[in-house]
Order: sequence, then C-alpha cells, then structure tokens
Amino acid sequence: MIPICGITGWVSYQRDLTAQQDVLDAMTETMACRGPDARGTWTAHHAALGHRRLAVIDLPGGAQPMTVDTPDGAVTMVYSGEAYNFTELRDELRRAGHRFTTDSDTEVVLRGYLEWGEGLTDRLNGMYAFAIWDDRTEKLVMIRDRMGIKPFYYYETDDGVLFGSEPKAILAHPLVEPVVGLDGLREVFSFAKSPGSAVWQGMREIRPGHLVVLDRQGLRERCYWKLEVTGHTDDREVTVRHVRELLDDIIERQLVADVPRCTLLSGGLDSSALTAIAALQLDEKGERVRSFAVDFPNQAENFQAIDVSPTLDTPYVHAVAKHVNSDHSDIVLDGSALSDPAVRRAAVGARDLPIGLGDRDNSLYLLFKAIREHSTVALSGESADEVFGGYPWFHDEEQRSADTFPWLAGLGRGMGPGMMLHEDLKSRLDLETYVRDNYLDARRSAPVGDGETGLERRMREVCHMHLTRMVQSLLDRKDRMSMAVGLEVRVPFCDHRLVQYVFNTPWSLKTFDGREKSILRGATRNVLPASVADRKKSGYPGTFDPDYLRAIQEQTRELINAQSPVLDFYQRDLLLAATKAESQHITQAQRAVLERALDLAVWFDLHHPVLQLD
Repeated sequence: MIPICGITGWVSYQRDLTAQQDVLDAMTETMACRGPDARGTWTAHHAALGHRRLAVIDLPGGAQPMTVDTPDGAVTMVYSGEAYNFTELRDELRRAGHRFTTDSDTEVVLRGYLEWGEGLTDRLNGMYAFAIWDDRTEKLVMIRDRMGIKPFYYYETDDGVLFGSEPKAILAHPLVEPVVGLDGLREVFSFAKSPGSAVWQGMREIRPGHLVVLDRQGLRERCYWKLEVTGHTDDREVTVRHVRELLDDIIERQLVADVPRCTLLSGGLDSSALTAIAALQLDEKGERVRSFAVDFPNQAENFQAIDVSPTLDTPYVHAVAKHVNSDHSDIVLDGSALSDPAVRRAAVGARDLPIGLGDRDNSLYLLFKAIREHSTVALSGESADEVFGGYPWFHDEEQRSADTFPWLAGLGRGMGPGMMLHEDLKSRLDLETYVRDNYLDARRSAPVGDGETGLERRMREVCHMHLTRMVQSLLDRKDRMSMAVGLEVRVPFCDHRLVQYVFNTPWSLKTFDGREKSILRGATRNVLPASVADRKKSGYPGTFDPDYLRAIQEQTRELINAQSPVLDFYQRDLLLAATKAESQHITQAQRAVLERALDLAVWFDLHHPVLQLD
C-alpha cells in the first residue's frame, strides 16, 4: 500500500516554478513530521510538488512525487493515504494493458487516473488526499476521500493555487498572510464546524467526497460522493450479519502493512470489537494482536463520572486484552507530562489552530508518541458512535429534538459557544446566529426518504449531522495528533460501504435492543466479554489529576501577569477566578476556558495570526 505522507504544491500559470525551489522546499519541510522517512520534490514550468513519506508498505518502492510519461506529456502525482483495494485495481489495470514497475499502490492510483481520469474516484476504497498535475492539459486535480479521513487544504492565488495536507504548508508560502477574520474566529469558538472552512482567510478545506480541478479557465469543485437515501429491506438478522461481514472484510484489508501494527483499545464496544476481530484474523496467521490503552495515575481515586464518560476504562481494557490474548500495554500519563508546555505546544502545532480538547489532546499526542516506539500503524474505533448512534444525546428526547446541534443542546450552563468571552468580542462574533445558521444549513442538507416522518425523519437528520459535521472534527484531531509523531491511524468504521449501509437502516433497527449501537453489539457480541458487550458508551478519558489542574491554573496566571494577547479574548475577572478555584471545585466551564486560553497563547506564539475584526 501507499505510505501515509504529507503533500504540498504550487501551480502558477504566470511564473516559472523551476526557479522557486527554495519556496517549495520550505513548504515541504513543514510536513516533515507526517513523513519522517523520505522527502521528494518535483518542479515544472507551471507546477511544483512536494512530498514527505512515512513508509508503511513496499518500503523500497513508491517514491514520490511519481511521474508517468505518456506520448502527450507527463502526469505527476503526490499522494497521502491508503487505498485498501489496490490489489483488485492493479489486476484490473494489468488486464487493460498497464505495466507496473513497483509494488506500491502509489503507482496503482496514478495509473488508475491514466485509465479512468477523474472517474478514478468511484473505484477507490480508502483514506486519501492526492494531487495530480496533468501536463497534457496543464490541469491540476485534487481529490479527498469520501469521509474526509485525510486532511487537504488549498489557497487560490491570482494565477493558480497552493495546496497542502495541513495549513502550515500553505502558510509557509510568502504569498500567504496568516490572517484570521470574524468567520475564522467563529469557527474557533462555535463548536460547529462549517464544511470547507479552514479558519485562515483565503484558505479552504476540500470537502469530503469532493475533487477540485484547476486549469487555465479557473478553479472548480465537484462532489463525487455523498450519503444517499436508499431502501433498506434487510431484516434484523440479515442486517447484523451483513455488518459483521463488512467488518471482517474491512479489518482484514486494514491490517495489511509491512511494519508493526496494533489497535487502540479503550475497553468500549467499538475498539474492543475491532481488536477482537483483528485478534481472530491474526491468530489464523500465527500472529498475536498488539493493543495499547491510555491511563492516568490514581485515576480510580480521582475519577469523576460525566455523561460521555460514566465509567473507568481500565477494568474493561484488561478484560478484553485477556479475552482475546492480546499483547497489551497501558500507557500511563501523569499530570506533569500532560501539563508540560512543550506537549501543549506540540499538540496545538499539530492542529495549526487552538480548537483542541485540552488535556485530551495532550494525552492523545503523548499516547501516539509512546505507541510509535513500538508500532507504525494503529487501528482505531473512531467514528463508530457517529455511524451506529452511540452518543447519549442520540437517545435523549430533549437533546435530539432541540433546535440546534444535539451535541450542543446538552452542554451545561456556561458551557456554550463563546463562554467567558469579552462582551464586545462576543457581540461581534454573534455566535448564536452563526451556530443557528450552520445548524439550519446542516438540517437542509440531510437527505430524507420518501414517507419518513416523526422520529425516523429526525434521526435521519441527526445521523447525517454527525456523519458530515461532528465526525470531521474528530477525524482531523486523530489524523493531526498521530501524524505529528509519524504514526498512521486507520479508522475501519469510516469505510464508506459500512457508513452508507448503516445510514440507511431505520432508527428502530439501530436501537432494536433498546440501547445505543444495537447493530454493532449484535454483530460482535460473540467475540467480546459480556461485560464489554453490555457496557454503556464511555468517551475518550480525561485526567482528573489535581496536579494537572493546579499546573494549568498557574500557567494561566502567568499569562495574565504577562499581559498575553489572550486577555483580549476573555473577561479578565472570570479568567482570574478560574485560576483561583480549588481543584476539587473547579467547574467544567472554568477548566475548558483555562485549556482554551493556554491553547490560544501557544497559537499566537506559533503563527502570529493577524486578526481582522471589522
């Protein structure tokens, strides 16, 4: 398979880019963490492509940028991702007369473009973001996977475009100013991601399931895949069996690698199911699955149950590890490691934006960094909640019926968008209207089946919002934190075949046992300990270490004393009060603001954003 990588590039119809190697090098080097194994650049008169490589399969081959010469001109590609059906595609292309010089599916995708053009998108199964410069027509084609697992950004210029796996690659170009306007700040503070928004002014994110084409006539975007309503005639037994068959096939494909791989095990239904299936498949090959979990010192003593994390993970993690005989390790992270300013700087730097989840981002970064010492590929249960309906608010009548995003409806007092912001800034941002408009747009974009009314129609809308809005933030977080340390994380539950099939199962079938994720539980119960199969949803854990809370309070007091730019965002008295609260009495809202304030300070130091608030 193709290596997971970082890509970047520049197309300019009015410049000779062969004279711009230093600029291309600067853009490419920002992707070094995404591709620590190798780098490559390629320039032509009007196009320049850069690539950083993390080798996963066909370690000697697959060097990029990759070029195929044709009688009418060269076609060159930079690719980030994995095509899980590359073997079938390669066989089909061979039958069509193509000859391969490597075992890498980089070449499969490139030759697929030569054979099918933009129609290649309909044939790929995987996670990918790639750009192809077609010198035959002086055209750039940029394609992102159906679910948006791999990030992809672009910035239109007067005579072309800049692109990259991450905003930092584009921001490294001298034509780009790091400007953030009111809409950008609304994205930062609203908890309601807008499809295509990249926060930075002038920059856009290629939306999932879309391709963007640039030629001398200009830039245009086209949707090649989206969730659609289809009839679901399978009964419960057939549905459950088909989901299991899909999972078996998906996990088998995603276990393929020429480097050590593992699973991320939380003890929840999602990660436990994929770990158990992976264990069965590897056992048939005489191998043992490797699993990792995150934990914190004295977590049992300090633990505080909340709606999205009502129970401790560790007992369930160990039950699964024993049940499937995995080679398991707990990665224990103490408060001093999580509160280390260098760790926060790395986490914010990985995301390019202060939109993280505080200690949960810091711990995820450290978890991935520790795993990378043993494995290069990890399978994650991310997105199963969005696919199968796992969050508490899916099952709370008041929250799922609220006239806003369900995940916002359940926020506690003072926890809404814009909490503790300066009144003047809050007025300028008008986050309530911004969220409202985003919500209405999301609701309008949801497809509805003929005759769907009442609860079924509403849950169709709710599921669609999660699969097109909420999941994007979580996938971006997972990708950025993992790639920052050179770890490739695969997400089996985002296979588009599974997503489309489950999206079209009626809500009554998704909840046939009166609980969340009924179909997934039914499909995998036979490979799980009963305690885990029946466990209530519990999200990624945070730390309750009082030393961590005291550390971030002290760090925020230092920001206040240093007159940090962060003070332009928050009400000083409320921020100061949060730094003085006793750790055992600090509210979730106060803790969240401390985390965001520290993230903002790092962001200003890293990127020096120019704010335009008019």
